Parts: sequence; C-alpha cells; structure tokens
Amino acid sequence: MRKFDPWPVFFKREWKRNWPFLVGFAVTGALITKLSLGLTEEDAKNSKFVKAHKRVKNLPNAGSQKK
Repeated sequence: MRKFDPWPVFFKREWKRNWPFLVGFAVTGALITKLSLGLTEEDAKNSKFVKAHKRVKNLPNAGSQKK
C-alpha cells in the first residue's frame, strides 16, 4: 500500500492562498530589472543620488577613522 504524500495537497492549497503575492513579486522584480538595465553611465553621472554618495566616498580620511 502506498503512503499518502501530503506535499501535492499542501502546494495546491498554498498556491491558492499565495499566488497574488508571488505574481506581484515577479512583476515588481521584472520592472526593477528592466529599469535598472536601462540606465546608462550618463544617467549615473547626472543622478543626484550617485553624486551625493560619491561626495561622501571622496571625503578625506573617510575610511581610516580610529576607534
């Protein structure tokens, strides 16, 4: 006699419950990937965010602070 395998039942029930989250996560990931890959070096040079973080990085003694 075969043993009962609960995994197919579990996955079917959980898919019904979680598919909106999983589909939303996939769509959001695809959009972020598409937008990220569309950025160029010129976009990065003109970005306020990148400029602000490069400024902090180039401060004198920023990485060599003694504790």
